[in-house]
Amino acid sequence: MVRNSRLTRRLAVMGAAAAAAVGVFAGLGPTPGGASSHREAPLISADPQADNTDLYAFVSPDAPDTVTIVSNWIPFEEPAGGPNFFAFGTGVRYDVRIDNNGDARPDVVYRWTFRNHWRNTETFLYNTGPVTSLDDPDLNFYQTYDVQRINVGGSTRTIVNDAVVVPSRVGDASMPDYEALRREGVVEAGPGSYFAGQADDPFFADLRVFNLLYGGDLSETGDDTLAGFNVNALALQVPKARLARNGNAEGNPIVGIWSTASRRAPGGTWVQVSRLGMPLVNEVVIPAGKKDKWNASKPSDDGQFLPYVTDPELARLIEAVYGIPAPATPRSDLVSVFLTGVDGLNQPAHVTPSEELRLNMSIAPCTTGCSTLGVIGGDNAGFPNGRRLSDDVLDVAIQVVEGVLVGQDTGLGDNVDANDENFKSSFPYLALPESGSDHDPHE
Repeated sequence: MVRNSRLTRRLAVMGAAAAAAVGVFAGLGPTPGGASSHREAPLISADPQADNTDLYAFVSPDAPDTVTIVSNWIPFEEPAGGPNFFAFGTGVRYDVRIDNNGDARPDVVYRWTFRNHWRNTETFLYNTGPVTSLDDPDLNFYQTYDVQRINVGGSTRTIVNDAVVVPSRVGDASMPDYEALRREGVVEAGPGSYFAGQADDPFFADLRVFNLLYGGDLSETGDDTLAGFNVNALALQVPKARLARNGNAEGNPIVGIWSTASRRAPGGTWVQVSRLGMPLVNEVVIPAGKKDKWNASKPSDDGQFLPYVTDPELARLIEAVYGIPAPATPRSDLVSVFLTGVDGLNQPAHVTPSEELRLNMSIAPCTTGCSTLGVIGGDNAGFPNGRRLSDDVLDVAIQVVEGVLVGQDTGLGDNVDANDENFKSSFPYLALPESGSDHDPHE
């Protein structure tokens, strides 16, 4: 585990001047969204197809020479939510952005784009019979997608062309072997593996934190608010060298990762409407009046949000409600976790402070004695060194905000310690989506 003395070191970058403000959604009108992570910014609630719910990045446990990145979209998908079910947006660019030199700018981008297809528009049915393969003619509505790898300032190459999205899990009669559809949906290309389709939402948490911090007396904890809901997932698994600076994963093992969604504004300009790197930042760090601005901004402009990290509202609220003293400010420990990476763990040399999910690819995946609390639980292969599907990021975030890195260990959490469904042992690792046949998927 990284020593606390390193985590609490005051960072010289804290005095950096705030960046210029970013224009937000000019000309877009009221419909496109502008947030991430389960509806917590005003504009994104009107645009779920562009709502970036969670981002994960980890060294692949069964292929440790590769990294797996998963970005999830469309929150709170009800399994039986027909007749249209849940599709990726055809007017959206879904990007995973990689910063491999610490300058807060993308060096490599993986971009997904989608197309819709109907076999018969004279029926209301999503499928007209049991679907046993992705090219089954009974799959009436389906989507295809391309994946491009963009070397920023250099070449762009299409890696995946016209692959089929694994459809929403309508029900057991419609899709009698959904796991076979999942397996068929994994595309091997260039080198790497790619996936687009529905999955059980891997984020587990009791979101009643918004009810005066769990009811004002911690009486409202222990219920996984996301249990029984699905998401649409994009996943890639590529060799470490494909992400590292100059292809040198041994010499340059630390990468910063974030995902975005962009839509066309009138006139044809692509405008970013969703952004997500570290979990829970826009949810509990950025105030309501800045949430849409945050999601239109770039990591290179994150200096403007520094005060919300160095003096977090959540710590002050917990002190007001529960009497637990907030740690002294300014919070250099939170700067290291959320903006620079942790010294000696996942902080790049000459880093520009910016909110990215930072992963040290040289740290081997954990195989025994792993902790869902990641680094603060003694497991350096976990959050905030990247993020695994099993990491309990809400408990980690609350404990970090409450000062665990500066000697105040409250042990606070939401009493939801694992996902409601088991994760898979191979790519894309996500649990299968809940079936529309389940009469009560949220129990």
